Amino acid sequence: MKLEDIQSRIESNIPGAKAEVRDMGGGDHIHAVVVADAFAGKPLIEQHRMVLDLFKAEIDLNDVHALQLKTLTSGQAKEMGIE
Repeated sequence: MKLEDIQSRIESNIPGAKAEVRDMGGGDHIHAVVVADAFAGKPLIEQHRMVLDLFKAEIDLNDVHALQLKTLTSGQAKEMGIE
């Protein structure tokens, strides 16, 4: 799966999301930093589930073997210097 497709799917399906997606090796180990105020008030596991559910088919088929996530609200991203 292309990095651009992963980024687009995240940004298209999570309101207000901005995603930075990188290949960590082999094209099937992906790291994504996702900033969205839709994460506000949700536990970390629920935030990650919001993203992982978008790729259930690819994960089940092993097209995406590993999807490492960092999810933040825009306020958290600003505090960390990520914008």
